[in-house]
Amino acid sequence: MPETIETTVYRLDELSDAAKDNARAWYRERGFDYGWYDSVFEDFQRIAEILGICLKTQLVRLTGGGSRQEPQIAFTGFWSQGDGASYQAFYAFRKNAAREIREHAPQDTRLHAIAADLQAIQRRNFYQLCADVSHRGRYSHEYCMAISVERHSPVWQDMTTDAGDAVIEALRDLARWLYRQLEREYEYLSSDEVVDETIAANQYTFTEAGRRFG
Repeated sequence: MPETIETTVYRLDELSDAAKDNARAWYRERGFDYGWYDSVFEDFQRIAEILGICLKTQLVRLTGGGSRQEPQIAFTGFWSQGDGASYQAFYAFRKNAAREIREHAPQDTRLHAIAADLQAIQRRNFYQLCADVSHRGRYSHEYCMAISVERHSPVWQDMTTDAGDAVIEALRDLARWLYRQLEREYEYLSSDEVVDETIAANQYTFTEAGRRFG
């Protein structure tokens, strides 16, 4: 014989402190299955464009049957050794990059330094340096970026001895910067205040112990 079992459910603000912690833990484990990082990626694409970095793209199939090109950006985080961010791209000098990056992010001195470093090494090589950034290995941090640097000189002039290392370090430093932005966004979205607001907005209900119901 079928039987009906009644369960009392609670909103987050009706739970005990311990049960609230359980409810938040449920959300942090299950609630990040969407593109929470999209805004960070969008800003990174704009920053890359300003610096003269053209991100490589890959074809992604959509659930509705279509497809689109997405930039080749990867990351893992934020709790294991080996976590980090990386990207695949082509780089070449872009005029006014240092000025435009200060206009785009006036408070971000790290970005200012990256743009200045790239401009300085380009100046010493008559703005003829370019780089190809690809991925290697199974991780996603900046040292998984295989970066080859060349100088496109019409008279076959070699690049300065410090050019390769300077460009590589600047491009990897940009990947480190990206990882920090992702980490900050994740920490913000997983904070108690934002998690509580999200749970309330979605009207999730829980058992007395803070287990998700429904």
